[in-house]
Amino acid sequence: MEQIKTSFDFEKPLADLMQQIEKVKQVADKTKVDMSATLTELDEKVDATSKKLYSNLTGWQKVQMSRHAERPQTLDYISMICDDFIEMHGDRTVKDDKAIIGGFATIDGQTVMVIGHQKGKNTKERQYRNFGMANPEGYRKALRLMRLAEKFNKPVISFIDTMGAYPGLEAEERGQGEAIARNLLEMSVLRVPILCFIIGEGASGGALGIGIGDKVYMLEHTWYSVISPESCSSILWRSWDFKEKAAECLKLTSDDMFKNQLIDGIVKEPLGGAHQNPELMGETLKMQVLKDLKELGKQNTDKLISTRIDKFCAMGVVVEG
Repeated sequence: MEQIKTSFDFEKPLADLMQQIEKVKQVADKTKVDMSATLTELDEKVDATSKKLYSNLTGWQKVQMSRHAERPQTLDYISMICDDFIEMHGDRTVKDDKAIIGGFATIDGQTVMVIGHQKGKNTKERQYRNFGMANPEGYRKALRLMRLAEKFNKPVISFIDTMGAYPGLEAEERGQGEAIARNLLEMSVLRVPILCFIIGEGASGGALGIGIGDKVYMLEHTWYSVISPESCSSILWRSWDFKEKAAECLKLTSDDMFKNQLIDGIVKEPLGGAHQNPELMGETLKMQVLKDLKELGKQNTDKLISTRIDKFCAMGVVVEG
């Protein structure tokens, strides 16, 4: 099997097996003894351990996976899924927010509007992108692009990956809450299909600001919640030490969200996470996008909007018999 790169403490059993395989290979090279049977047995153990490990991750472990430094981000998926991409800038009021990117693209000859958070891959990029935490102008840029897509009757695809909207004083002064609320309102009645994918972290209003869609999906090892485990822990226990407990209480994993009918589906990741095989992850996402665009494109516009509104209005509603 393809070797899995380990990064986290919970992956130690895998790392130990990988180390054993390397030692056996070294012995085989030095002694010229046939160790193929031993290597096959170890490979089978790696396969079995991997499947068991990654199918039983805790909430906190999924949070860790979603933050992996090599995990594909919006620009990565655009380059893998889209034939071309024309980035568009600015909200026409304040400035161009680098934490949210967007523009027209084509997927198998079909024009779409792609919008998403971009965190950055290294320290310099992350500072430039404000760690994927958008200011009000970022959400206003996103809304401007969605209205443009509506004008030309093109579907919208959004990729969500943020620790939350930027909480700075200047963001609040420029209307952070209003900008997100405006997007919720406008996206609920946008007259074109909208697909939303949580590709990493989906925190609070920062995620919801571009997260109202006809179909909302989570990648397998991502999280979606009103608050991050660390922030929840610091509020409830006055310490970050209970973040693992908070992650379990928040029910923020893709399985929890699907079970509670808050998302429409889960997109399976390659074994070990999207960062292990970004190309395969890109192909899987592209197939899901094309499938949904074909289905949603057949629907009457008014019916599309009413179904979208009904779906979100039904969330959290309890009917007693």
